[in-house]
Amino acid sequence: MSATLPPAPPAREEAQAILTINLGALVENWRALSRIASTAESAAVVKADAYGIGLEPAVQALLKAGCKTFFVAHASEARRTRAALGAGDARIYVLNGLLANADVARSLIASDATPIIGSLEEWNAWRTLAPQRPCALHIDTGMNRLGASADEARVIAADANASAIDLVMSHFVASEENDNPLNASQIAAFESVRGWFANARASMANSSGILLASKPHYDLVRPGYALYGGNPSPGSSNRMQPVVTLEAPVLRVRPVKAGATVGYNATWTAPRDSVLAAIGIGYADGLLRSASGANGARGGDAIIGGVRCPFAGRVSMDIIVIDATDAPSEALAPGAIAQLLGDQITVDDLAARAGTIGYEILTGLGPRYHRVYVG
Repeated sequence: MSATLPPAPPAREEAQAILTINLGALVENWRALSRIASTAESAAVVKADAYGIGLEPAVQALLKAGCKTFFVAHASEARRTRAALGAGDARIYVLNGLLANADVARSLIASDATPIIGSLEEWNAWRTLAPQRPCALHIDTGMNRLGASADEARVIAADANASAIDLVMSHFVASEENDNPLNASQIAAFESVRGWFANARASMANSSGILLASKPHYDLVRPGYALYGGNPSPGSSNRMQPVVTLEAPVLRVRPVKAGATVGYNATWTAPRDSVLAAIGIGYADGLLRSASGANGARGGDAIIGGVRCPFAGRVSMDIIVIDATDAPSEALAPGAIAQLLGDQITVDDLAARAGTIGYEILTGLGPRYHRVYVG
C-alpha cells in the first residue's frame, strides 16, 4: 500500500475557524531580541513546525529579515528547513542530535545540517560516519535531559578531531525566573567547560535567557517561544508582538433560562437568563479541554462584539459554547465572529486558563484551521 500525504488545510469557505499568522510581527520580535542581544548573533528556533505557525513561511520570512542560523529538533525538520531556505549560507542545527544512527547521519548530510552532539557515543559515531563535517556539542549543566557531561566533554576536547566542533551550547532550566540561583550555577558550569573548545562559538540563551540581567549572550542566542508572541518574562508585561489570531464564526445562538446547564456532565449552570453562542472548534483543534468553564471555575474566553465572554461548560471535540450574555445583541447571530486568540487574549492568557503553558497552546494549533499569512 502506498503512503498518502496528510490532507491539505481546509479552504476558507469550508473552515470552522481562521488562524491568521502575522509574519511581520514574527520578524519584528526577532529584530527586537536581536537588538537586546547586541553583538551576539540571533538565531531562530523553528522546531515543531515553527511552534505551530508553519515552518516554511516562518523560515522564509526570518531569512529575508537577515536570520542566518536556524535550530530544529529532528532530521525531518532539517530537511524541510533546507528546502525552504534554498541556496545560500544559512546554517541549520539539529537539537536532538544524531542518536548514533547512520540513517539520521545520511539525512543530515543531505540537508547540509549540523547535529548537536550530546554524548561521547554520538561523538564517536559522527566522527566515523561524517569525519569531514562539523558538529555542535551540547553540554548538560543541570537540565539532565540531553547533553554531554563534563567528563564526556573533557574526553571529546582531548580528541584530535575536536576542532570539528563549531558551536558549544547548553540550555537553561529556569531562565524565565530571573532570580533563580540555578541560572548562575548553570552559567558557571558552562564557563568551566566551554574554554576547552577555544575555536567554537558559545551559546546558552533561549528567549528568556536573552533577558537575564547577567546577559549570557555569548556568541549566539537561540530565541524560540518569544518569536511567536509568547511572553519571555512571565509576571512582567510582554514586550513581544502577538503573532497568531484565531477567530471562529458563531454557529448557533441560543437563549436559556437561569438554571439551564450546558455541555457534557452539566458542569456549568446558567446563573441568570443567558445567551449562549456555539462555535465549531474544540480540543481536536488545540483548544484544550482543561480550558472548560464550570460552576465556580472560569475557563477560557472569547471576544464577541468587543466583549470578553467566558466559555460555558466542557470544551468538546468540535464545539465550544460561550456565555455571550453581555455581548452586544448585534454581535449575536450565526456568522458573527468570536476571537479566541489575538491582541486581547494572548497564548499566555489562554494557557493560564487551561492550566498549561503557551508553548502547548501554540504547538497544538490543529490542521483544521484555514491559515492566512499576513505581513
